[in-house]
Amino acid sequence: MQYKKSDFYYDLPEELIAQTPATPRDSSRLLTYNRNTGEVKHEIFRDIINYLKAGDVLVVNNTKVLPARLYAKTENGGAVEVLLLKRLDINDWEVLVKPGRKCTVGKRLYISDELSLTVTGITDSGERIVHFEYEGVFEEILERLGSMPLPPYIKAKLQDKNRYQTVYAKVDGSAAAPTAGLHFTPELLEKIKAKGVQIAEVLLHVGLGTFRPVKEDIITDHKMHSEYFEVGEDAAKIITAAKKEGRRVIAVGTTSVRTLESVAEEDGTVKPKKGNTQIFIYPPYKFKCVDALITNFHLPESTLIMLVAALTGREEILNLYKTAVEEKYRFFSFGDATFIY
Repeated sequence: MQYKKSDFYYDLPEELIAQTPATPRDSSRLLTYNRNTGEVKHEIFRDIINYLKAGDVLVVNNTKVLPARLYAKTENGGAVEVLLLKRLDINDWEVLVKPGRKCTVGKRLYISDELSLTVTGITDSGERIVHFEYEGVFEEILERLGSMPLPPYIKAKLQDKNRYQTVYAKVDGSAAAPTAGLHFTPELLEKIKAKGVQIAEVLLHVGLGTFRPVKEDIITDHKMHSEYFEVGEDAAKIITAAKKEGRRVIAVGTTSVRTLESVAEEDGTVKPKKGNTQIFIYPPYKFKCVDALITNFHLPESTLIMLVAALTGREEILNLYKTAVEEKYRFFSFGDATFIY
């Protein structure tokens, strides 16, 4: 069956779009859905521990969000917003610029006395390739001058930069947070480990393509963005042993799903690997590795709701979202979570 973009539409009142994260992190709400029985329950996120059992493997994405939004000026004093998307080389990046008309090849932009850039190229889809010039350590300068690249639907100012990072974030490189992981606290993770659940860390640097709308009517015509991933030896061993022994592999977030399904063999086992993935998961899809998923509520007609629908079925996910709207769950990046198992 050929699905249309409109097959993944649902009505969402604007007031249900979460503007600030829950405090504490694990106090957000949790909607659970049993795929075998169809049972739906309404919990608090910390109750996730009751759904996990010894032998389960929880797969988390340890990417760290860069303070990737920079404010620059042209030589004539015009304002330009620069958003870092992907590092290409030590000093060369692919970026998004607003307004684009001010950023032709050769144009120089000034961010501060210590940081400037020159536009060296333009991609087919309109992003700019830029070369940065600075003195010192780029990451330290970015930490001082950059701000968090919150999604466009979040209008409130983020008081604490760390609230748009998971507590296990390690490797700089994302333009957006893997938001399903924002609900975990160090204490909750310790309790989960004490229960005999293993935690495997993978890496996928989240690009802004995550927020790009699907423009094509027929979803198979949509070209998926590319994102860099790594599955290390330790994670591959833990996940492969679980699949061989019939234990559950539970992905935390759609980014973990995309990473695992990009590297998994037909039997669900995985080997260490790094590279770029453009995997686009939509129904019907046979999952090779992932048995269950912790994720947030996603935008209508987005590639993310399509991925979750591949796990639950299209009608099922739309019914779940209808229930979530009726129950006034909070949606999107700072919103509540679902556990689909």
